[in-house]
Amino acid sequence: MKTIATPRLLMVALTTLAVGCTQNFEEINTSPVAPASVPAEYLLTQAQLSGITADGDNNWQVGSWIQQWASGSLSAPSQYLEDRDLYETNNWRNHYDLIKNLAQIRNRALKGQEDTPNGRTKLAIAKIYETFIWQRMTDFWGDIPYTQAGMPDDNLALLPKYDKQEDIYRSLISNLDGAVAQLSRNDVSFGSADIVYKGDIEKWRKFANVLKLRMGMRIRFADPALAQKTVTEALAGPVFVGNADNAAMPTNTLDGNALGYHPIIASYNSSKELNQMAAAFVDALQTRNDPRLPRIAEPTENSKKAGKPVYRGLGVALGGSVIINRDDYSYMNIAVFNDRKATFPYLFLTFSDLCFYRAEAALLGWAGLNPSQAEGFYQAGIRAAMQVQPYNIAETAIAEYIGRQGKLTGSDEEKLEQIMTQKWISLFMRNYEAYAEWRRTGYPRLTPGPNPGVTGGQIPRRGVYSSTERLRNATNYNEAASRLNRGDTYLSRVWWDKR
Repeated sequence: MKTIATPRLLMVALTTLAVGCTQNFEEINTSPVAPASVPAEYLLTQAQLSGITADGDNNWQVGSWIQQWASGSLSAPSQYLEDRDLYETNNWRNHYDLIKNLAQIRNRALKGQEDTPNGRTKLAIAKIYETFIWQRMTDFWGDIPYTQAGMPDDNLALLPKYDKQEDIYRSLISNLDGAVAQLSRNDVSFGSADIVYKGDIEKWRKFANVLKLRMGMRIRFADPALAQKTVTEALAGPVFVGNADNAAMPTNTLDGNALGYHPIIASYNSSKELNQMAAAFVDALQTRNDPRLPRIAEPTENSKKAGKPVYRGLGVALGGSVIINRDDYSYMNIAVFNDRKATFPYLFLTFSDLCFYRAEAALLGWAGLNPSQAEGFYQAGIRAAMQVQPYNIAETAIAEYIGRQGKLTGSDEEKLEQIMTQKWISLFMRNYEAYAEWRRTGYPRLTPGPNPGVTGGQIPRRGVYSSTERLRNATNYNEAASRLNRGDTYLSRVWWDKR
């Protein structure tokens, strides 16, 4: 006889099944190997690996805008064309993933240990590093989700508002001050989990002050009073005293796997065609007879075959219809950037940065400095930039170069142009920072490529927001876009971009 299940019988059966399945739900669904909470050390290491190398990524977008790299017609952004679904969406997601991971340090791993020796200094170091990431993000996009990003799991904002960049900068400066005050030699630090400074608290204190100096100078033309105050306070604290203090991430060789690859080496080997040297950069090095040129670039293939090696950079934003012979243009130095057995650290905040900022501050008479000191700081910046890997320029060659190029002449504005042009050279491989400094000061003077793109042939002034934000967070996205002088486009300027 066939049994027919009535709705009442089905309900009883489903209820019994549900009770049986949920009695030991937590025990059954808890992984015996996955940690309930990821240690703060793991979170910091991963955030450093991902966040620091990202600073040197994006040669074919940001690097081409700053005209140190030339990507031909293979990259839409290098042609002043938008590609929100690829470049912008990936970039946005990757950066906010970093923020989420760093937030886990304070929201989970070290929650409740803010005033204990085991948590206080670790949280301060994580906050200093997070501030570094936030500055890069707001410098690139402008107004972004900030106060409602990185919230605890029980208070997540799924559709976060966009904070104004001016407010973000004020908050970041204040956060740095609070974090520095929280650092203590008597506390437990990150040790080897901190791949930058190995938990060295005094070096993190110096890093924070140089980062604060950078933030003060970034807003020089937007809020001069706050800029001067910030710069003065930063230079009053301990700062880098030489290249030994440089913020650097150790990198792995191409034949190894312990740490990340150097971002420029990795990018070069993933697509040689996207990483040719730009004409503006090669010309600047050649014109100055810069001894770093042969360490950076390779003579063109065809000139080497002809027995008369020459360096020649490729123009930027040439347009998709332009046909080029890539063997007529310079790639990166093969011995330096394609050696499978050797590598060098990735630098992301340096003593040379400090020197060039001091030269600029001296021209302004800020922080107790005076214009007569600017030239000395300028020369110190050049020397420091030439001494680091992979250049390792001999002192005799550095002295000869400074003898030719180390004199600041003309008006204060002309001196600023000299300082910033040398700084642009020193920032090679640090695309986002070179791009920010060019926008801030207008130097070096760069001529846009001929392709009109979506900018009418102008160099973009910011990155556009992710396409996912336009769909998922439309109300807040539209409000932020309405605050931009030309909407969410390449031509809008961020708050501090006043030149």
